[in-house]
Amino acid sequence: MRFDFSIITGKVTHDIIHGDVAGCIQQVESAYLTHGEGNSVNPDSYFLRFPEKPDARIIALPAYLGGDVDVSGIKWIASYPANVKRGFPRASAVLLLNSYETGYPFACLESSIISAARTAGSAVLAAQWMNGGARRARCLGIVGNGLISRYLYTFLLAAGWEVDEVLLFDTTPGESERFSQQVCRPERHQRVSVAPDLDSLLKRSDVIMLATTAATPYIHDPALLAHNPLVLNISLRDLAPELLLKSYNLVDDVEHVMKANTSPHLAEKLTGGRAFVTGTLAQLIRGQCKVDRSRPIIFSPFGLGVLDLAVGKWVYDRAVASGKAIAVDDFFFELAR
Repeated sequence: MRFDFSIITGKVTHDIIHGDVAGCIQQVESAYLTHGEGNSVNPDSYFLRFPEKPDARIIALPAYLGGDVDVSGIKWIASYPANVKRGFPRASAVLLLNSYETGYPFACLESSIISAARTAGSAVLAAQWMNGGARRARCLGIVGNGLISRYLYTFLLAAGWEVDEVLLFDTTPGESERFSQQVCRPERHQRVSVAPDLDSLLKRSDVIMLATTAATPYIHDPALLAHNPLVLNISLRDLAPELLLKSYNLVDDVEHVMKANTSPHLAEKLTGGRAFVTGTLAQLIRGQCKVDRSRPIIFSPFGLGVLDLAVGKWVYDRAVASGKAIAVDDFFFELAR
């Protein structure tokens, strides 16, 4: 029996995803709905940490996604925040896809792009459903102006959002200016500017993206969210738990997000329960829970391995169909029992 194995490079992955952002977002939505139906296996992530590098980690996300994907696999993603000071991205990753029938892996994909794309697809999908289907923001505030925010912003515009104003804030000097000049598309907005401070960004923005490396909450004042914005809590630890208790709270998976001292986890510890959770994104899409603008609406996605599988398998299929997958002959050699 022959077992094929292919490598999908970062450039091929980038070209496929950015060539069809809407298709990528659709894969994310389908994965959420399949997971919501229980047709998946998504264990806890596993963290490899280093005593001499307390801020660094490498995370393993194993998963199985059924439905039309029907693939298992694992993402192995390293997060080294010190990389940013060296001038290159914090995260690097690979994704292995395994046959559900035999268990044999059939592809290895560069996956920092897949990880960023599924995160962005998740956020943009949530923003649309949280906003009642409308794709419009008066002011988009982006806190943390790195690679993830670049993908979030790019996907938002590709999905057809109209954004009057963009406000940027980052604690690293020069990052917001770089983002403004190299990432933002001024022709799509009335104004793009760097916020003088975090508080002014939060107060002025009706859609807020939090994509930082914060380890503990630093946003505490309820007055900063008194105008009931949509908050994409991508980095998960920026918001004090008390703020969540005054908001609608959507998550990707309740069990998964309640760990590692995320803001929802802290809220659970504070209250002793999970009644503050409004529902999952899949439940919102299916009409099984509702939100309105009477309170802030916060989306806190822990990041599910099934999303990586959905986007990764979609990229793999397109790469093979276009002849851009690199086949590795004899990758499996000892096949005689």
